[in-house]
Amino acid sequence: MKKKTHLIILLVVLGLLIVISLVGFHNNNKKDEVKQVCINEMCFEVEVADDDEERQLGLMNRGSLEEDKGMLFVFEEKGVHSFWMKDTLIPLDMIWINENGEIVFIKENATPLSEEIISPNMEALYVLEVNDGIVEKYGIGVGDEVEIN
Repeated sequence: MKKKTHLIILLVVLGLLIVISLVGFHNNNKKDEVKQVCINEMCFEVEVADDDEERQLGLMNRGSLEEDKGMLFVFEEKGVHSFWMKDTLIPLDMIWINENGEIVFIKENATPLSEEIISPNMEALYVLEVNDGIVEKYGIGVGDEVEIN
């Protein structure tokens, strides 16, 4: 009877380990999720930050970002979503996008390592971060339509 109990406990533990491994594998693959965001004929390959942990980390502690790359912050609900540059080493342009795919606010050349709160006072569902100078270079402006694939 004792051996049978030990065997059952061992099988339950192994089953739990397999489930935990599969969940971890799924979550790691999710972190590698990449989308494309296009504005005015310019498309960016973006990492998606769609949970609290990913949104809090953002592009912190990265030394560079390729011109056609970025990060798309996706929120559960539209709202006034504020950002800051604490622990972000590269200057960024930040683009707030509403639920209809329209740019509602832009912050150009956000200062690295700044603790200034950047708040648009406009509701948005997404925020796109790209290298500074991109907004000016590609003529991106409030009211422009954004396509997220």
